[in-house]
Amino acid sequence: MAARGKEPQLEDLLTEQDRVLLKRRVFSLKRDSLPPIVTHNMVSDSEDPVLSQLRSVHLFNNDDDRVKIVFHPEFLNANNPVIGLDYEEFIRGTHLGVFPSYYEPWGYTPAECTVMGVPSITTNLSGFGCFMEDNIVNPQDYGIYIVDRRLKSAEESMDQLASFMFEFCQKTRRQRINQRNRTERLSDILDWKRMGIEYMKARQCALRRCYPDSFDDSGSFSPYDRDEHLKLSRPQSIPGTPLIGADLSTYDLAALSISAELPGVRNQEDEDHDLRPPINLKMKTPLMTPTIQTP
Repeated sequence: MAARGKEPQLEDLLTEQDRVLLKRRVFSLKRDSLPPIVTHNMVSDSEDPVLSQLRSVHLFNNDDDRVKIVFHPEFLNANNPVIGLDYEEFIRGTHLGVFPSYYEPWGYTPAECTVMGVPSITTNLSGFGCFMEDNIVNPQDYGIYIVDRRLKSAEESMDQLASFMFEFCQKTRRQRINQRNRTERLSDILDWKRMGIEYMKARQCALRRCYPDSFDDSGSFSPYDRDEHLKLSRPQSIPGTPLIGADLSTYDLAALSISAELPGVRNQEDEDHDLRPPINLKMKTPLMTPTIQTP
């Protein structure tokens, strides 16, 4: 209708039955009390640890509360009448994942956020945080904020967590988009081709500790360890943003990619000019490959 140059009217968009249903739903949502902090009627809600903690800190969605709570105690599903989104769609729609676990063997939730291009906050007491801290020179540049819960006190860790969240909230929309692009580039590190090697190393380490007499330490180096400085290739589908006044001869305009010789440039005041440099992986000391002795 609009394509034919005719302005649509309300009667053209909603039928009389649709307007009646809309009014009923609007009136049903009106309430004199505060908005609930949980989306479901829970059995024995007084014993639920999450609700008990929310009540202890007086988070009831008051007008003056700086943090609003929507506790959804159910797995996400597209058929859910409350939040009709799949897990992947829900993660994509968030700005930041906050997972300050005191202990986590690995932590799939921040890894899933990383694969979907969502920055996240983790700790150095989680497997994911330690892995990123060991392999990335500066994980914070790529949207991985690691709270120190190993050497800092609880108060210092909370202050660091608050500073990370405040710093993220100060970013402009353009800066957040650039950071999401850099975060999604880390998905190559979490590919099973790389993670499978770490599982093999962990298995060898466990076998060595359980059966030390069955291993020969005078053997060769592991083929999975590398001495060189590793760098991940820049995704061709995400070209860098040319700087204003930069020499365009350094850009491959035909392939919409930046020349590999061009170093990355980062402006401290504005990250909009980020040229997405390759990810610098830390050097790793080669480990000895155990050799099982056969009788």
